Amino acid sequence: MAVKKSSEGHRQRLRDKFLNSSLEGFHDYEIIELLLTLGTPRKDCKQSAKEALMKFGTLKAVLEADAVDLKTVRGIGDKNVFGLKIAQAVARRYLADRVVDKDFIRSSKEVLEYLQHNLRDKNREVFMVIYLNGRNQIIKMEEVFEGTLSKSAVYPREVVKRALDNEAAALVFVHNHPSGNPNPSKEDLTITNKLKEAAQSIDVAIHDHLIIAGNEVYSFADHGLI
Repeated sequence: MAVKKSSEGHRQRLRDKFLNSSLEGFHDYEIIELLLTLGTPRKDCKQSAKEALMKFGTLKAVLEADAVDLKTVRGIGDKNVFGLKIAQAVARRYLADRVVDKDFIRSSKEVLEYLQHNLRDKNREVFMVIYLNGRNQIIKMEEVFEGTLSKSAVYPREVVKRALDNEAAALVFVHNHPSGNPNPSKEDLTITNKLKEAAQSIDVAIHDHLIIAGNEVYSFADHGLI
């Protein structure tokens, strides 16, 4: 019984520590432990948190790990995975909501923060579209296609349809390179030209195409390719 009370006291101290000073002073394993307890609030998750950090290497890697891989860690089950994944989902929703209705250029730092958080650790290519109104304010951001590790299946006709549905005046394309190489491939250049031609047919401008590769970002506009 004393062990149970000790565990409960430890969890409460973690919660109080967070409420008093956010995550300042937290070890990475303590953050993981705190999230794991969201799923199993009466269970001691300290050792599981340490083992997860040891297995995946970093806090970021633990949060981005596949659910199947997470459950190979002793003591982590479906309920614990929920605690880890809900944190990621909330963070992404928050970062997205923070930039909707804002000017794309003036809010570029916040936009890139969202895009990197959302795309940099994916092991498959994902193609996103940012829809802008006539004042360059962000109407919506959405993942449109998901491809293989080396190529995304992007259909210009579908992008045009979605642009019309969202009443967009301009678009920004975004996709990730899981390889970590930010430079555009021949396929990237080809599909960008096709998308540009398709958008021009409905009088919609293309402001940029961004490639997210880890912490690096490649801008087609900055390189004169748009």
